[in-house]
Amino acid sequence: MQNALSVRNLTKRFGEFTAVNSVSFDVEDGKFFSILGPSGCGKTTLLRMIAGFYEPTEGMIKIRDKDMTDVPPNLRPVNLVFQHLALFPMMNVFENIAFGLRRRKEPDRVVKEKVNSILERVGLPEHGEKKINQLSGGQKQRIAIARCLVLEPSVLLLDEPLGALDAKLREHMKVELKKLQAMVGTTFVYITHDQSEAMVMSDHVAVMNSGQFEQIGTPQELYYSPASSFVAQFVGNNNKLPVLLSKGDGSAKGEGQAKGDGPAESDGEWYSAGYENGMSYRVGGTYDLAGDDVEYDMFIRPEAIVINPDDGEAELNRMECVVKAFLFDGGNSQLLMTPQGGHQELTVTLPQNRRYDHIRRGDHLTIGWHPGSAVCFPRMEVKFYDDI
Repeated sequence: MQNALSVRNLTKRFGEFTAVNSVSFDVEDGKFFSILGPSGCGKTTLLRMIAGFYEPTEGMIKIRDKDMTDVPPNLRPVNLVFQHLALFPMMNVFENIAFGLRRRKEPDRVVKEKVNSILERVGLPEHGEKKINQLSGGQKQRIAIARCLVLEPSVLLLDEPLGALDAKLREHMKVELKKLQAMVGTTFVYITHDQSEAMVMSDHVAVMNSGQFEQIGTPQELYYSPASSFVAQFVGNNNKLPVLLSKGDGSAKGEGQAKGDGPAESDGEWYSAGYENGMSYRVGGTYDLAGDDVEYDMFIRPEAIVINPDDGEAELNRMECVVKAFLFDGGNSQLLMTPQGGHQELTVTLPQNRRYDHIRRGDHLTIGWHPGSAVCFPRMEVKFYDDI
C-alpha cells in the first residue's frame, strides 16, 4: 500500500533547544495515525512542519512520494483542523464548507455538488442553511472537518480537535471521528495528549517524549508490550513498584514477558524482583543485567491483579495489602491498596462478574498476579514539560 506521508530524520531546533529530534515514520494511505505525548514533547511542532508552517532544521517530508521541501503551506496537499475550529459565524454551514472551493474559483455547480456530497458523508445533509450558532459542539466539529475534506487533501492533520469539548461530548466524538475516517477513507494524522483518544481511534500510534518517538505500534502493542518505562507509564494505567532485579537460578522456563514482547507466551528465564517489603517476586522475560540487585521498576496492569487468589494458583506472585479506598465507578471500579511493608499505592480493577460491597477501608487482602503479567524497565523518572 502506498504511503500517504513519509517523514525522515525530521529535526527542528529553536536556538539551542531541540523541539523535534530526528523523527522518522510512515503513514499508509487511508489510515488513522496518532501522535501521542505529554504537553511540550514536540508533537505540535512536528505537525506544523508537516503542514509547512515551520521549516525543518533537518530532514525530509514526503506526501504521496512528493518532496515537500520549499513547498509553501497553501500548496501542500494537506489541511489542518485546530482545537479552536475557526468557523466563520457570519456564514451558514454551506458557505463555511464552500469557502476553500470558492477561493479556488471552482464553478458554482461544482461547489454545490461537492458541498452537498460532503455534508452527506459527515451525516449532516439537511444542515447547509443553518447558522453556525445553531449547531451543537459535535456538529461544529464535523463541519470543521467537512470544510477540510471537501478540498480532498491527501492528509488531514488534526491538532487536539476535541480539547475544547466537554467530557461527555469528547467521549461521543471519539467514536464519531473513528467512524467518519473509516467512511471517507482520508488519511488522518491526529495530535493528542489524551491516551484514550489515541487508543480508541487509531490504527497506529506513535508515543512521543522529549522530541523523539519512544515507540510506534498498534494500540494493543503499546498497551501490552511497552518498549520503555515511559510508554509503560504513559499508555494506560499501570502500577509501578521499585525493585532490585536479580537473575534467577536459570532452571525455571515458561511464559514470560520479555522487554518489548507481548503478554503471549515466550521463552524467557525467571528473574527475582526484590521489593522493599522484604519479599521477592518472579518476573518472566529476558533482561541484560550488569549484576545482581539492579534498580528497576516493575509494572503491573490493574486488571492483571487477582484478589484473594485460590490456593491452587500456585504460579502466582502474592502480596499482602491493606485497602486504602474503594473507588466505585460502575464497571470501572477499583481498589486503592498499599502493600504491607511498602509505601507505594496500587490500583486493582474489580472484576465485573461479582460485587465487592463487603470490602471496607482497612481490610487486609491478598493479591496475586502471574509473573508473565509484569514487565520491568531500568528505573527512571518521567517528567512532563510545557507545550512547545
